Amino acid sequence: MATLLLVVGGALVAVWSFPDLISGEGTRNLVVYCSQDQVYAEPILERFRATSGIGVSPIFDSEAVKTVGIANRLLAERSQPRCDVWWGNEPLRARQLVAMGAISDASRVRTFGSRHRVLVVQEASTRHPRSIRDLTNAAWRGRVSIANPLFGSTSTHLHALRSVLGESGWRTWCEALAANKPFLEDGNSQVVRRVARGEALVGLTDSDDVFAARRESLPVRALPCDAWSLALPNVVVLVKPAHSDSPAAKFAEYLLSPEVRLELVRQGALDATPEAQSAPVPGLNPDWTRVVRDLESVTAEIQRIFRG
Repeated sequence: MATLLLVVGGALVAVWSFPDLISGEGTRNLVVYCSQDQVYAEPILERFRATSGIGVSPIFDSEAVKTVGIANRLLAERSQPRCDVWWGNEPLRARQLVAMGAISDASRVRTFGSRHRVLVVQEASTRHPRSIRDLTNAAWRGRVSIANPLFGSTSTHLHALRSVLGESGWRTWCEALAANKPFLEDGNSQVVRRVARGEALVGLTDSDDVFAARRESLPVRALPCDAWSLALPNVVVLVKPAHSDSPAAKFAEYLLSPEVRLELVRQGALDATPEAQSAPVPGLNPDWTRVVRDLESVTAEIQRIFRG
């Protein structure tokens, strides 16, 4: 099994492992690039193998470069992709790949379910921000935790915020957040754990990470979504053209089935279905076209603001 190394921000990072792509019967397995957390994805992949008889070779990315690593790989392979299906857990990078021609047909990108960007605090906490917007208040200086803003859902959230706030308002807010000296973590699960340990009073993370921590009996809870929260649907992409009876198309349809969605809700990887919620969930409605258009320049600005 080989590992591919990727240069990210000047550092050499091991991102992808290459599993055996040939089944025991000598046929080629379906290759799935997966940005959904491995702990949630593997039972679903195994159930598909068992019920369909189709071999699947998943390639997962690491939490530290979540989603961006897989997207970069697909960009590098755009002329001859090794992947059949990409299963992601946030929407931005699929839109980027369509815009850059790595996915030639936007109709091959479909979404289902969602989790949300939320604030996490200790379970017994009575002192915390009322909104994500308030993370810049001086009261939280040195007591906020966020994941690396260049990757994963934190990156997507910051890009989405800019499309809503406008360039000037967004930059002011980001600079104020950076001035508050937040802990910058390798991933959202580390955000939750720092809050659980009491080293940070509040964290900006994903709802599924809070669910997982509570399942481990960590003393944390998510605050209700506010106008600055962001819904993050799962994304299923047929990377290459595929007829409706092909293994790739069958796997994509399986991921889009109610069975899989309900299983991911049960695991905590997705939030409750809309019909199970008593009221609409508040949050951002970003201009994704603008987000993708400005992606490169805004990423450089995020790095300048938070990394210096």
